[in-house]
Amino acid sequence: MAGYLNKYGLISWFSETVVKFVGSLGLSWQLSFGVLVLLYFYSHYFFASGAAHIGAMFTAFLSVASALGTPSLFAAMVLSFLSNIMGGLTHYGIGSAPVFYGAGYVPLAQWWGYGFVISVVNIIIWLGVGGFWWKMIGLW
Repeated sequence: MAGYLNKYGLISWFSETVVKFVGSLGLSWQLSFGVLVLLYFYSHYFFASGAAHIGAMFTAFLSVASALGTPSLFAAMVLSFLSNIMGGLTHYGIGSAPVFYGAGYVPLAQWWGYGFVISVVNIIIWLGVGGFWWKMIGLW
């Protein structure tokens, strides 16, 4: 999927659109990266697997983040962390999720609701608390 998205120009078009949109906001790199992080994370709703999402979007978003002034190592680490935790958003977002959903453990609306709430908590912890920590140890 990632290969065809790239082959037909969707990834480059999306990257250019995101750069123009975020760049037009006139924000600092920190706030611009925050917008990118939210776009990257929540765009996972449109992908049926983590591998497809990462393959299609990671490099594009890393390039956009670097172009907007975000330190490359910091951007790569944050996008990597987010790639790990975004699987819980939906009942199809990671390989094990359909098993739990199919067994009826969690109803669909509840899964999406909990997934969103937990995603907000994760982002606050990883970027809020983690961001301060990464600044203290010199990662950015």
